[in-house]
Amino acid sequence: MKPMRSMRERVSEAEWDVRVNLAACYRLVAKYGMTDLIYNHITARVPGPEHHILISGYGMLYEEVTASSLIKVDLAGNIVEKPDHGYSVNAAGYIIHSAVHEAREDAHCVVHTHTPAGISVSAMEEGLLTIKRTLEGANPA
Repeated sequence: MKPMRSMRERVSEAEWDVRVNLAACYRLVAKYGMTDLIYNHITARVPGPEHHILISGYGMLYEEVTASSLIKVDLAGNIVEKPDHGYSVNAAGYIIHSAVHEAREDAHCVVHTHTPAGISVSAMEEGLLTIKRTLEGANPA
């Protein structure tokens, strides 16, 4: 694959900052072993009134994601800006994340992972159980 052109000169400073932080988030999730190959998703809202979000290209490993490789998509699923790489947008990831971004404008970043602990709990018939703890008789000092 040929080297990608930097997006830095093609986007606003505010968007570039979000791109750098989102790429770092992808890299940190990979570093801490919270990926499921390419089947997790992390998105971030692009600052501005357009309601665009950034997402990685489908098939790109988390440790490969860069600020310039992220794809900008609107909430209707249209690609607004795509780097010159061969990756597309994962429809399943986009659908889940765009719904959250549309419903919650205060959600600037949405992370969806399949950690071993999360997968284990989801496979249990009873799912995640809440534990009620009482502090009766506990000494607050």
